[in-house]
Formats: sequence, C-alpha cells, structure tokens
Amino acid sequence: MFNALHPTATRGRFNISYEFFPPKTPEMEAQLWETVKRLAALNPHFVSVTYGAGGSTRERTHHIVTRIARETQMKPAAHLTCVSSSKEETDEILRGYWDAGVRHIVALRGDPPTGVGTKFEANPNGYASSSDLVRGIRRLHDFEISVSTYPEGHPESASIEQDLDALESKIDAGATRAITQFFFDNDIYFRFLDRARARGITIPIVPGIMPIRNFRQVAGFAQKAGASVPRWVAERFEGLDEDPETRALVAATTAVEQVMGLARAGVNEFHFYTNNRADLVFAICHLLGVRPVREKVDA
Repeated sequence: MFNALHPTATRGRFNISYEFFPPKTPEMEAQLWETVKRLAALNPHFVSVTYGAGGSTRERTHHIVTRIARETQMKPAAHLTCVSSSKEETDEILRGYWDAGVRHIVALRGDPPTGVGTKFEANPNGYASSSDLVRGIRRLHDFEISVSTYPEGHPESASIEQDLDALESKIDAGATRAITQFFFDNDIYFRFLDRARARGITIPIVPGIMPIRNFRQVAGFAQKAGASVPRWVAERFEGLDEDPETRALVAATTAVEQVMGLARAGVNEFHFYTNNRADLVFAICHLLGVRPVREKVDA
C-alpha cells in the first residue's frame, strides 16, 4: 500500500499529470513502482497508463490501473483503444474499470497492429473511431474522458483543420479534455491553441511534455508520430551518446526551459510522458513549485 507512505503535496496554480506504460520485465516493473511511489508525493491531478498496439498490454494495463486505484491516493486514467476488440469486449473492459473505482478513460483510436504508417482497419463489430469510442464510453457510465490531439497534425491528416474537425467530433461525443502529442517548439502549441479557440473549442488542451532521456529514441518516435524536432534541440544532444551524465543535464535543462516558457505564457496544466522514470519530471515539477508538503510530527 502506498497511502501511508506519502505526504500530501501542493500543486500551487498548476495541474500536473503523468503517463506510465506497462513494463515488460520484473526489473522494469520494480522501476515503475518506484517511480509511482516518488511521483505520488506530488499529488498529480491524475496519472494515465498506456495500452499497447492491438491491445497487446490489455491485462498489464488493467493490473497497473487497478493497483494504482487500490493502493494509492492518485486518480488513474486507463488508456483504451478501438483496435482489435468488439464493442462487447470493450464495454466489458469499461465495466470492469468502473467496478474497480476507475473513473477516467483516455480514449484513443490506437495504432494499427501492423504498425504506424499502415492502414487502420476497424473491427467490423468494434468501435470505428475515437469519437465512436467516446460516444460508447459516455453511453455506459459517466467517466471523465480525455482524448488525444496533434498540434502538428496526425500523420494521417491532410491538414491541421482536419485535426481540429476530429477534435470537435470527439468533444461532441463527450470528451472533456484533450492531451497533445509532444512537441518541442512552444509556438507550435500556441498556434494550435489559437486555432482551436477560434473555432469555439473550450475544453482544456493540455500540452504533452516529453523530457528527452534518449535523443535517438525520441527523434525516431517523433518521426513516426509526425512531431518535429527543431535543429537547435538536435544540436544540444550532439556528441552525448556516450556521456549519460551530461545528456541528463541537457535533457533537464531543455525540458525546464520548455515548461517554464509555457508557464510564463499562462499555461497551468502539463501532462508528462515519464518513460517510467521519476527524476526529470520530479525536477521540473520542483521548479514549477509543485512539491511535497511534509506533515509536522509532534515531538
């Protein structure tokens, strides 16, 4: 149980949330729970757990989400996709989460089981799109529903306007929050936010922040996800492949600059892609003023 192990925390004027992924090995699972233990002290608004391509991590995702709900004071959000499951199977998963006390779903279409860049084909008996999934979730229970959005455009979208159309469709279906794909140029986020607000989109559009622990890995993922990596970011990490200590300092500096720049412009919500590691995210939150509050113990 984690409840008794952690102080409360002050978030000040910021709402923060974290994303975890299901570990593949016992060693990675131990690291995940150490990360959960440390970040729980910062009293996040919620924490989310991803769902592998084709539903490949369904059981592990469910185990982590329900354990967080059972053993911590954090509010978990379960990722759920349309991929490979019938409506009946998806609805059964949702009922299981509701019965376990989980009240927040991150609803996604999901990547094709054949990989990013290949054609998505919905299960003929399943939910056909993320907006269809949101509608189905809303029909079953009064979940809080977060969805994804793409400030630089989804890889399959023809334009940002098409992405905004998709976001509006998800909101009309019942979505209550949008979380962005990660980005490194804050102007990209602000331009997207301005366009969304101009169309009357009023739900929170929370910036997704990716601290760059491994530049090559993040750059590869960014290419697949349609996110750009500015030249100045790449230049910062040049020559550091064999220098993990300096790389960690550069990663922390880069992430802090980005978050503080957003905060100075009035952004007060952040969603951190943690890679199941606490150190960089904990440091960023510390600089934002999001810190544990130790309870006084009588002598």
